Parts: sequence; C-alpha cells; structure tokens
Amino acid sequence: MGYTLIIAEKPNAAKRIASALAEGEVKSIARGGVKYYKIRRDGKELIVVPAVGHLFVLDSNNKEWVYPVFDIEWKPVFRVNKNNYWAKRYYENIKSLSDNAEEFISACDYDIEGSVIAYNILRYICKTERAKRMKFSTLTKPDLIEAYKNAMPELDFPQINAGLARHTLDWYFGINLSRALTLALREAGGYKTLSTGRVQGPTLKILEEREKEIASFIAKPFWQVEMHAKAGGIKFIALHEKEKFWDKEEAKKVMEKCKNGKAIVKSVDRNEYKQMPPHPFDLTTLQREAYANFGYSPKQTLDIAQALYEQALISYPRTSSQKLPAKIGYKKIIEGLSKQAEYAKHCAMVLAMPKLIPREGKKEDPAHPAIFPTGNKPTNLNKYQKNIYDIIVKRFLACFYKPALRVAIKIVIDIDGERFIASGARTKERGWMEIYGKYVKVKESIMPDLKRGDEIKEYMLKIVEKKTQPPKRYTQATILKVMEDLGLGTKATRAQILQTLYDRGYIKGKSIEVTSLGSAVVNALQRYCPKIISVGLTRRFEEEMEAIQLQNKDKEKVIEEAKEELKIILKEFKENEKKIGEDLLKGLKEALDKNAVIGKCECGGNLKITHSAKTGKRFVSCSSYPDCKISYPLPQRGNIAILKETCDKCGLHMISIKSKGKRAWKLCVKCGIKKAGIKEN
Repeated sequence: MGYTLIIAEKPNAAKRIASALAEGEVKSIARGGVKYYKIRRDGKELIVVPAVGHLFVLDSNNKEWVYPVFDIEWKPVFRVNKNNYWAKRYYENIKSLSDNAEEFISACDYDIEGSVIAYNILRYICKTERAKRMKFSTLTKPDLIEAYKNAMPELDFPQINAGLARHTLDWYFGINLSRALTLALREAGGYKTLSTGRVQGPTLKILEEREKEIASFIAKPFWQVEMHAKAGGIKFIALHEKEKFWDKEEAKKVMEKCKNGKAIVKSVDRNEYKQMPPHPFDLTTLQREAYANFGYSPKQTLDIAQALYEQALISYPRTSSQKLPAKIGYKKIIEGLSKQAEYAKHCAMVLAMPKLIPREGKKEDPAHPAIFPTGNKPTNLNKYQKNIYDIIVKRFLACFYKPALRVAIKIVIDIDGERFIASGARTKERGWMEIYGKYVKVKESIMPDLKRGDEIKEYMLKIVEKKTQPPKRYTQATILKVMEDLGLGTKATRAQILQTLYDRGYIKGKSIEVTSLGSAVVNALQRYCPKIISVGLTRRFEEEMEAIQLQNKDKEKVIEEAKEELKIILKEFKENEKKIGEDLLKGLKEALDKNAVIGKCECGGNLKITHSAKTGKRFVSCSSYPDCKISYPLPQRGNIAILKETCDKCGLHMISIKSKGKRAWKLCVKCGIKKAGIKEN
C-alpha cells in the first residue's frame, strides 16, 4: 500500500511538520546527504520530504545574446546554474519518493512563491497536478495539525497562476531589457553586463529623481526670532509667530520693537489626548522599524524573520496584513510569552485588561494575519534574531494595551504686540508605551506651569540665521514605503530589488545615493525609451497579477499582453540603441574614473581599475601608461568595489568582490592578500 507524500519548502519546515503530525516515532532517513521523515498518523503512513526553495527556474534554450526572446520553459535549477548543484540532491530525493506515493500534499509556505515551488515539483517531478494543500501561518504543532486535518482538497490554483504570470513577466522584462542594455553598451565599445527589470528600473528612476531634486536645490537663507526664556525653574524656547523672516531687516525691527518690553502670557492651551497603541506588524512596517532601531536592511530583516518563523517563534513574515484574528488564540500566546522572564511583567499587564482586543490597522492579506509571536520559548538566538524577536513580541503585546495619555501645551507670549509661541507635549500616562519601551519614538517637552497674565521676567531675544534644506535622500526604509504606496513589487520582493540595485553598483550608501552608472542607465532610458522605467506600466501589471489571483483575469491573456507591450518597447529601444549605448558608455566611464583609483603607483601615477577595449577583461594599470607598464590582474567575475580599508603591507586600497549568492571577500591586488567576508549593505 502506498503512502502520502507531504512536500515542504525547506528542510527546517519538513522536520517541524513531521514532528507535529507524528503519532509516535519520527524516523529520520538520510539519502544522498538529504533527509526525509517517515511518520504515521490516523493509521496512515506519511512521508515528509523537503525542497530547498525553488527547484525549477525559467530559462530559454536560446543562449545567443539577442532580443527579444520569449521561448522559455521551466528547468531544474541545477541545470541552469551550475552553482546550484546541491539542489539536485533534493530533486532526486523527491523523485525517488514520489514513485510509490498514492497521495500528495503541498505544505510549502502559503503564498505565491510557495505555491509555485510546490506546483512545479508536483508537475515536473511527481508527474501530477492532483494534490491537497495545507494552509498555515505558523510552524507550531496545533496549527500544523489543523492545517493537515483541514487541507484544501486541491491546489491553490489562483495563487499558482498569479505566481506563474509574475515569474514569466519578470523573466521577459529582466532578461530582454538587461540584454538590450548590455548590447547597446557593447555596440558603443563598452564592456560591462548591465541589468534592469520590471520593478528595478522604475525604483531606480524614483531614486534618481530625488538626486536631481537635491542637485537642483538652491538654499535660501531665512531668519528666525527666538525667545529664550526661563520660568518656574524650567528653560524653554518660544518662536516668533511668523516663523520665517525672508528679510533680515524685518527680523531686526521685531528685535528692536521688543527691546526692554514686558513678556506677558496671553494664553495657555492644554489639550489632553489619547495616543493609540500601534497596530501589529506587517512585513513592510517591521522592515522600517528594524531599520530605524537596529540599522538592518530590509533584506536582512526578512532573512532574520524567516529564520524565526522556521523555528516556530513567529508567524509567517511575508504578509501585508495588520490584523490579528481571534482564532490565533490571544490568551494562549500571551500566557506562553509570560514564561519568558523578560516579558512576564508586560504579559501580566495585558492579561489584566478587561478584554483582549488588539488595535488593528487597515491593511489586510487574504493568506496570512499580521506578524505575531507564537508564544514558544526561543533558544540559542543570535543578537540579530534576539532584536527582531524582541520588537515583534513587544509590538504584539503593546497593541492589546490601553492608550497612552498625552498633554499638548501651547503658550502664547506677547512682547509689545509681537507674539511668540512655545509648544510641547509630554506623556501623562504611558499606557502601551510602557510595553513598547525603547522602541517608542515620541518627544517629551516639559513646559513651565504658566497661566494667562503671568509675566516672564527672565528672557532674551535672539536672531538665528538658517537656510532652507534640500529634500533628504531616501533610506532603505523610506524607499520601501514609497514602493509599497506606488504598487511596485510585492512585500516579498521589494527587499531583494533594493539589494540588486546595490549589487549592480547603481546605488550606494545607507542614505541612498545613485551612482554615475545608475544615473547613466536611468537617464538614457528616460530619454530614449521611457516606458522601460514607467511606474504606471509596472503598477498596471502588478494590478493585473492581483486580478489573476482574484480570478478576475486570465493568466495567459496577461502574459500575452505583457509580451506585446514589451515588443513595442524593445522596438523603440532598437531604434535608439546606438544613442543609448553612447550615453551608457559615457556614464560607465564617469563611474570608472570616479571610483577606479586604488592608490598611487611607484612612478607617481594613479593605479586604477581598467577594462580592455579588445577583450573587455578588467585589470589594474597605471594612469601613466604607456610610459609605465605596471599592472595587476583582477578576478573577472563578481562586482568590484574599492574599500576605504588599505593594505597593511603596501598601502593600496583593498577591493571587495561580490558574486551573486556568495559572501563578499577582500583582496589586495598588489600583495595578493585575501580576506573572507565583509559587511554588506
């Protein structure tokens, strides 16, 4: 008699699913360096087998560097990318176990990616599209048992179709546009692999627009008249009601008018108001809070949250929901958290509330609730995981607690007919802030206890010169919010898109700055082929893929529509290929000149990274060539960046080499000294 084969997305998930569903012993069986688990439940034999993310990727049989290319098919990832050779062991493990299975269950993450992962495994390895679907938001035992008992009778095809469409569109746009850019550059005599994509291009455009705003900004001076005062032992500052004086002489007249005048309190307004608790975390809000509090990039935060999920410590992190359904069991979770000493006090405070009703946000997600802790006790967390776990737990508890009570105070002071205003706010009752603790971001201003008619005797007036400030550069947290608001990418992909822009050398820094190369790519496309970086076009296709998931649009129709749109874009690109290539080459040279020097040569010239005009190969040579022929070889693969760090032996700047999927490493080109692993963005 056959068994039921349950397919999990990753090894950790497979182990947890097996442990949760087993009624008795869990047999862990290793085959070819990969494990699977044999258990029994309800008298039936179950085998839980792991994948390791996507075992199949889209690829074309046309390996020539031409465009457009639309003939694509799903292939095993280890056949497309030799660096993923390890995935073959998981492929073979599932293949051997599928032969004698009489029933299949998808237990991959319940989202678009998880659905596509399972579907491809089922149709290409197991040779079936008939399977049940487990749906769960945590890897806890109760949730997994419930998901197994109430498994959907068939696969979640609306999610699958939306996922297949997304992968196809991303491939069409990514490969074709990247080939077009690279070939245009090559046609102009430049040698560098460039890339853009359906979401990557519009995101870079937004960042570049901010760069232009900053560059074109002209600071304008203005003056403020400040009253520095002291009353009741409390120092405070009141600002003239006009706030900004664009003419310094006008500010001076105010000063002269108020000279030796009496400062009389005209009014004091005190307003008590409730500051409501925060809503629970969706992924984007978690990423923004983690960046603000710990400096973690969105990708780092997602990776850490995923690890916590796989340890059954939090719910599924890739969610856009800000709602917590009662069925998750508020009380049970809080009681579980109370067994951890650092949260016991706050849990007791929440459990003492008359009712457990969380404050929820507006955003919903049909697949998963907001991010919440499961109540399980963590073990062996590293410092990064501890930070993310702590902020999730405290946010969860805070959203159940009572509002904070704040007092806003506005004091209007008259000096010979000129009005000065001091305002501030303080917390009267901390409420939920007591729980959220160090993550609370509110300003406390202690104001003196004054009343109408009081005279302030200790004060001095001061003219302060200031300048208008340019708009701030985006951080990874703020651009993430913009992407969400504009409908660019998904909650699961935005972090990786930003990381790709860093990896390609298009942007740099925590306060995001577009590089010369990034500017060249955006500006060339904006000038000759603006649709490629159109926010509107990208958003339209995002909406259409959502419509597929809601079964309001046909997958094939959306794909065909995108293909025709891309043909028009690429035709326009081809017509302007030479001009685009020339602009790209100019930008590339600027980027290389700006960022290529690694130090001084023995002859006094500059040692800089150079590309061969004939072969495209990169190396380090002297700017005094041909008089000086000193040169050093460079690795030909991976993105290179010059670091501030210098070599202890020769004093030249170290360089970093970063290849996709691998950790960056450091090298001194002269001494050959290599160092592993450096901190990334």
